[in-house]
Amino acid sequence: MTQYDVAIIGSGPGGYVAAIRCAQLGMKTAIIEKYSTLGGTCLNVGCIPSKALLDSSHHYEDAVKHFEDHGIEIPGEIKINLEKMIGRKQAVVDQTCAGVKFLMDKNKIEVYEGLGSFKDATHINIKKNDGKTETIEAKNIIIATGSKPSSLPFIKLDKERVITSTEALKLKEIPKHLIVIGGGVIGLELGQVYKRLGAEVTVIEFMDRIIPGMDGALSKELLKVMKKQKVKFNLSHKVKSVEAKGKEVTVIAEDKKGEEITFKGDYCLVSVGRKPYTDGLNIEASGVKLEKNGTIAVNDHLQTNVSNIYALGDVVRGAMLAHKAEEEGTFVAEILAGQKPHIDYNLIPGVVYTWPEVAAVGKTEEQLKEAGVAYKVGQFPMRALGRARASMDLDGFVKILADKETDEVLGVHMIGARMADLIAEAVTAMEFRASAEDISRMSHAHPTFAEAVKEAALAATDNRALHV
Repeated sequence: MTQYDVAIIGSGPGGYVAAIRCAQLGMKTAIIEKYSTLGGTCLNVGCIPSKALLDSSHHYEDAVKHFEDHGIEIPGEIKINLEKMIGRKQAVVDQTCAGVKFLMDKNKIEVYEGLGSFKDATHINIKKNDGKTETIEAKNIIIATGSKPSSLPFIKLDKERVITSTEALKLKEIPKHLIVIGGGVIGLELGQVYKRLGAEVTVIEFMDRIIPGMDGALSKELLKVMKKQKVKFNLSHKVKSVEAKGKEVTVIAEDKKGEEITFKGDYCLVSVGRKPYTDGLNIEASGVKLEKNGTIAVNDHLQTNVSNIYALGDVVRGAMLAHKAEEEGTFVAEILAGQKPHIDYNLIPGVVYTWPEVAAVGKTEEQLKEAGVAYKVGQFPMRALGRARASMDLDGFVKILADKETDEVLGVHMIGARMADLIAEAVTAMEFRASAEDISRMSHAHPTFAEAVKEAALAATDNRALHV
């Protein structure tokens, strides 16, 4: 029986990064993955393919709506070849997964393809596709099995008409009318893809706002912009039933007055969040405890109640984000190597890849109010920037929240072009506990979208933004 210092179950961003860091630190490492490709949800049916489609649909929308304004005239009809678009997305996925495979080989990490399940706390059975089972032994085990899309108990996902994000990434046709249940990140991103390609899109959300976990001002602005893009929203609506007959899906929901409203479309995307995935792990055999909500219970070191078993990523508490799992992967590897790493969960940014992009780090205004923290706000609109005017990306703003007494930056919330990349500036500043004035005194290149961060910091420092 082959013995390892560490075995990792699951090869998503958390699992494969943990494997690389363990190998870098000199541990003999194995990774177990039940699918034939590495990379987990994020690379195969999540972050990477959705960004590929967001990008393709953005190009199409630009060509149809904005090229003319730029003085680019295309004679004849601009057509969509959905098959080709989905094919390009798949090529991006395949390249990225092959990249992970290369990294495993480079770092001499043993990859096992098959379903990993616990025999006991130090042995893992790997059931191969050919039905054979191999057992390996590992001194330490890391569970990184991720999450799966959630649904509602009364919804039957037929994966044809009533679909999850996984199916939405490989549709054979553009929906005529896509009904999206859930106004969170996944629903809005994929809703926007198909809206750009010509579908009618209706979002039904239980809460009274979209992207409910983010700062209220971001929710408000994104709602305004997406309504302008002709996406229809039904907030404070509780879905009662979803029924697919032939090519039609009927969704019945109750509005806040208790009245029933019927929606009819040809596809329904159920995007009501994700749930931790531990099916087939035979976790009982390891002695590891689960929380009531299905996550694996861990301490501050991501250690389970069984001392040699750790868990990370979507299968433990906290935000279900690929980059959070990566941080945790590095963190656990370094703990196993006897180091003392740290993760500040407050400084893990959240991003929505719609256009405009939405990004945030730190505390929201609602959280600061609730905690009774005295704070000040600096906000700057994107439309006041030369760079935004040059590229016709005028929507959005940057908002900085700083401590009223000390001026320390407590949260940064932004919506606009390229914010997904720009949030890293805010994370850096907050990692070093910068004040709003510190950011306001840094030189930002002109003309850039990043100038909005400097101006918002100036606005938070004695309300002295220059360009508004």
